[in-house]
Amino acid sequence: MTKQTHAFQAEVKQILHLVTHSLYSNKEIFLRELVSNASDACDKLRFEALDNAALWEDQTSLEVRVSFDEEAKTLTISDNGIGMSADEAASHLGTIAKSGTREFMAKLEGDQKKDAQLIGQFGVGFYSGFIVADRITVETRRAGLPVDQAVRWSSEGTGEYELETITKAGRGTDVILHLRDGEEEFLKTWRVKSTISKYSDHISLPILMKKEEWDADNAKQVVLDEWEPVNKASALWSRSKSEVTQEQYEEFYKQISHDSDAPLAYTHNRVEGRSEYTQLLYIPQKAPFDLWNRDKRGGVKLYVKRVFIMDDAEALMPVYLRFVKGVIDSADLPLNVSRELLQESRDVKAIREGSTKRVLGMLESLANSEEQADKDKYAAFWKDFGQVLKEGIGEDHQNQERLAKLFRFASTHADANVSLADYVSRMKDGQDVIYYITADSLAAAKHSPQLEIFRKKGIEVLLLVDRVDEWMLSHLYEFEGKTLQSVAKGAVDLGKLLDEDEKKKADETAESLKPLLDKLKEALKDRAKDVRVTTRLVDSPACIVVEEGDMSGHLARLLKQAGQTAPESKPTLEINAEHALVKKLDGSDHFDDLAQVLFDQAVLAEGGHLEDPAAYVKRVNALLTG
Repeated sequence: MTKQTHAFQAEVKQILHLVTHSLYSNKEIFLRELVSNASDACDKLRFEALDNAALWEDQTSLEVRVSFDEEAKTLTISDNGIGMSADEAASHLGTIAKSGTREFMAKLEGDQKKDAQLIGQFGVGFYSGFIVADRITVETRRAGLPVDQAVRWSSEGTGEYELETITKAGRGTDVILHLRDGEEEFLKTWRVKSTISKYSDHISLPILMKKEEWDADNAKQVVLDEWEPVNKASALWSRSKSEVTQEQYEEFYKQISHDSDAPLAYTHNRVEGRSEYTQLLYIPQKAPFDLWNRDKRGGVKLYVKRVFIMDDAEALMPVYLRFVKGVIDSADLPLNVSRELLQESRDVKAIREGSTKRVLGMLESLANSEEQADKDKYAAFWKDFGQVLKEGIGEDHQNQERLAKLFRFASTHADANVSLADYVSRMKDGQDVIYYITADSLAAAKHSPQLEIFRKKGIEVLLLVDRVDEWMLSHLYEFEGKTLQSVAKGAVDLGKLLDEDEKKKADETAESLKPLLDKLKEALKDRAKDVRVTTRLVDSPACIVVEEGDMSGHLARLLKQAGQTAPESKPTLEINAEHALVKKLDGSDHFDDLAQVLFDQAVLAEGGHLEDPAAYVKRVNALLTG
């Protein structure tokens, strides 16, 4: 292939412009990204060579080499990993298939945050080289291809890149950075070594640089023709906990997650028994941009006996814990394990269960801590990840009870962070159920007329306003023997909390208003299943409720918003016999209009939408002017 010039994908042009002109804080991050890419290439070769030993090409030791040329002002990161073919070079280096590209650019442009830490988080790590280089040359040959089918890719980071076929004896990839003026610090051994030590010390492959020694005669450092490792080359998770500092744990997390913040919590354990494995798991401080993508692969890397197997082993962690990052290294799984085998393996099931319990244990230690700092950490975690954790109540029956204890809600007593245990501890004497209401927003829940009797009697009600709550409630029926009951379903039954005089008065009122109720039922027969007197209202004239077993109005609205069909069911209208508007109904010349307005107001107060808003406005105007 003669030299060919290609245009970059449009999004790559935008990213290259941002990288070149915006990212300048913490520039050294480019070396972390390129060394990480080189290590991944070696891991991929080792994995593919399990099925095709010829890929080793008589060179079975894998390594990454970092070198520089002060005169040419080049810094080179080389690996003898899997390499790339011409098509792969054009695909991987000329386009970006990662879903996070737009979010990455929006974050840089919107926040004006000049932070190179962001770059790896969105799958564009290779382009970080242009932070310090005005030209990058990549020479690569895929393992197994003839030596004359290597390829050279080069670009100045503008709108184009060049591809040409070259001869390359060794497999793997050389990334050559032509440093721009002012970046000469990365041509110093101490600078490069310290950066590798800081970010890449944990990488299990040796990262080699040429030795230097002091030349006393010429009073300067001289580079020898001998290579030496500059990282510990031992997997961090395989070391004893006593050998690893908190700073090293945090740097490792930043390396594998591309997060600029330290983790919220982490756990490092060696598990022995039926299955033997090591786990190093992290909980992030903040939610990633793709948290709501349930199809996103998990954040746990799988190793077998320190050999990298796969980057996103979703079988090792349930979907509702997809935010967890880390490494699991098994001593029992076969090296050629596939995703299909992972789904069926008993060892994997044991690892999954053990890792899930360990993550829940980390969260419990924060949530139940006596330290205010830990409680604040858990509150921050719940704000970002609570809705995802709620998914687990239906997916993980084994840990339902533990999950329920971790859940936090708003209530009529507090705007946030109310646990079910807190609620139960505050229950009134004689109260035997946990009351809740679902709504589209906290304000709608707080001001719902269905809460009036509960407020009057000081009974706490949980306010559930997350979209996932309706689904959660289909799996969470009770807590510590207390049934969860919606205040918007069925006739209100306060049981022992309603004294005999109140019950007697309610029965007498219902009987005396029977003619009015029958008349209302006739007027609203197309809209209401039933009309009855209620004790739940104090200040409002009416509210609508659904019968036990029927779908709530909130869930019906959610289904419609999602483009699904909600089953048709009429609500029940409950009226407050003491309210002036209800008293005005009896004998009114505008009975039908008042009945419709009463129903419409109840729908609006519940958070619903009127099918004919114009008719409601017309009736109200007529009543106001009549």
